[in-house]
Amino acid sequence: MKNHLLTLLLALMSLALVACSEPQTPAEPASESPSEMAAESATSTETEGSEQGTEADQASNPLLAASPHPHGYPPFDQIADEHFKPAMEQGMAEHLAEIEVIASNPEPPSFENTIVELEKSGQTLSYVMRVFGNLSGANTNANLQAVQREMSPRLSAHSDAINLNPALFARIETLYNQRESLDLDAESLRLLERYHTDFVRAGARLSAEQQDELRAINAELARLGTEFSQKVLAEVNDSAVVFDNAEALAGLSEARIASAAAEAADRGLEEGQYVITLLNTSGQPPLSSLSNREARERIHTASLSRGSRGNEYDTTAIVSRVIELRTRRANMLGYDTHADYGLEQQTAGSVERVNEMLSGLAPVAVASARREGEAIQAKINEVEDEPFELASWDWDYYAGMVKQDLYNFDDSEVRPYFEMNNVLVNGVFFSAEKLFGITFQERTDLPRYHPDTQVWEVFEEDGSSLGFFITDFYSRSSKRGGAWMNSYRVNSGLLGGAPVVGNHLNVPKPPEGEPTLLTWDEVTTMFHEFGHAVHGLFSDVYYPSFAGTSVPRDFVEYPSQVYEVWASWPEVLANYATHYQTGEPIPTELLDRVIESETFNEGFRTTEYLAAAMLDQAWHQLSLDEIPPAEGVMDFEARALAEAGFDYAPVPPRYRTPYFSHIMGGYSAGYYAYIWSEVLDADSVLWIRENGGLDRATGQHYRDTILSQGGSKDAMELYMEFAGREPGLEPLLERRGLLIVE
Repeated sequence: MKNHLLTLLLALMSLALVACSEPQTPAEPASESPSEMAAESATSTETEGSEQGTEADQASNPLLAASPHPHGYPPFDQIADEHFKPAMEQGMAEHLAEIEVIASNPEPPSFENTIVELEKSGQTLSYVMRVFGNLSGANTNANLQAVQREMSPRLSAHSDAINLNPALFARIETLYNQRESLDLDAESLRLLERYHTDFVRAGARLSAEQQDELRAINAELARLGTEFSQKVLAEVNDSAVVFDNAEALAGLSEARIASAAAEAADRGLEEGQYVITLLNTSGQPPLSSLSNREARERIHTASLSRGSRGNEYDTTAIVSRVIELRTRRANMLGYDTHADYGLEQQTAGSVERVNEMLSGLAPVAVASARREGEAIQAKINEVEDEPFELASWDWDYYAGMVKQDLYNFDDSEVRPYFEMNNVLVNGVFFSAEKLFGITFQERTDLPRYHPDTQVWEVFEEDGSSLGFFITDFYSRSSKRGGAWMNSYRVNSGLLGGAPVVGNHLNVPKPPEGEPTLLTWDEVTTMFHEFGHAVHGLFSDVYYPSFAGTSVPRDFVEYPSQVYEVWASWPEVLANYATHYQTGEPIPTELLDRVIESETFNEGFRTTEYLAAAMLDQAWHQLSLDEIPPAEGVMDFEARALAEAGFDYAPVPPRYRTPYFSHIMGGYSAGYYAYIWSEVLDADSVLWIRENGGLDRATGQHYRDTILSQGGSKDAMELYMEFAGREPGLEPLLERRGLLIVE
């Protein structure tokens, strides 16, 4: 059921809390999840008998009291790890009591006494789960992970107790059958239809025996989802690469080498050792700078082998079992595969449409990547005394040389103009003020969950407070990989309130006193995630089920990808691209080259993304008898890539199966969403360029037609209201430099 509570149960799997993403090519999950995804964060222990804390305990628990801060901003300084379990238990008990009142109401079902009351229910649990899910993703520890493992079964049972409540579903179905005569407004009718659909998809029409089996499946999926997410985080930390001398790190900046030395010291290693930590993508940032080929190979091999090394963090058995369970559940609910089940409610609508798009783009992208590879191989042959065949760990380093030849600059020239706070304030915030009239003021008086975070109050053009925006940009071992947006509070006409949202990146933290200088990809990622943030901040719907980023998975990335355009918009770029030491603006000719180079290496970026998107579909379009056991997972991946034309070794998938957190979380059968959304995004950017660009009229129109509407209307209806036309594929292909195929 896609209501404001059950969408949050997936938060326990810190993989896919809310809208997350990637710049130009994808980064991390997701919008508010539908109930079928929520069920995966669950298991089957009954919650009715869960232990309740004493009244004194409840009174002293800050998660169960009204926040002392404006807009319900969480009192992070008061919240301790031990508060979460009793708060969850109290929240579940309250919610089940509210559901019982609705289901047993002797009055005939009405929209008000059933659907509206469902929307009002579970507010305590909703808030607790938002805070817990966000912290377990951004700043976890052993205590929070233990709570995840213990409570996910009980939260699953809680979800099933609602989804499979026959009396409750009977009331919903009665209203659904009467919907044409209820005289509901469009948003209310959409809500009723959504509840009915989600209950059916959650198993409300199954027999009692089938529902018992479904509960068991949901239970195991919840346990496995938590186990997968925790193993991925542990494995990325365990796979960090240790070097015994600084010479191996030649090519990295002095600040980056100092950070590697500090990481080694933090891990208790000897002086003179250095540690390169990994991100959760296949490619790793140091590969673009390291001149030592052996060092590049060690880092890249460590990255690609994560989760399949046969150690305690190996996830291949989890992957095999999750795919099996998802397929069994889909079959039980009347679908051939999990992909059929998952795609039915997305904008794409069907497996066939997704396959058609991916198969149409794949040969174009791979052909472009191969041409890029040929140019890189030629550069290797030119500069190396003993040339070698291009390997995946060589791509970034030598592509940088090719880029230098073509555009006469490299990232080291550009980074001094992209100081992180300046990009945020004079880039991201500047563009938001130009477009929407909103302003930002830092709130140093509010508590923070980590010293590296900042809190900003957001003000409307008339000076009224809109909500709070939390920024959390540095990587750390307690934080999952990727970049994402989340919500601590959502607003709705029914429940009131104001939004509290956060953006998260994983930028390496420089040594104390050193500036944080971003790569161009990190700059566009910051703008991308802010596109999710304004989607949450500007939400203006009546029902909480439709608030913020509660839209189809393949539409949630659309607003964020559109916002990337402002990173390179001349007026915006000129405002923030200033040298961190001198304050001088980036030279015009260098700026021109930066913009001109945006399509460089696009074959690589598109291919690595599409390979991962295709893997997602390959796994989730399997029938039960086709699913490999743990020992066959990597062989299946290799076959699937080869059969789809992605067997080009220099370009591995952006995520390999054992650490593909998206598809083990909220993006199962949905990783294609980034490219699907980018079709809309590219066409929207064309519309923006044709209709005023960076001005209040453009921003207000976009806010009114897209950002404020949440999921209250069909996604394509929203797009048509914004653009007034059907999107075409050509703007996307042109943007990615893939329009012409040899």
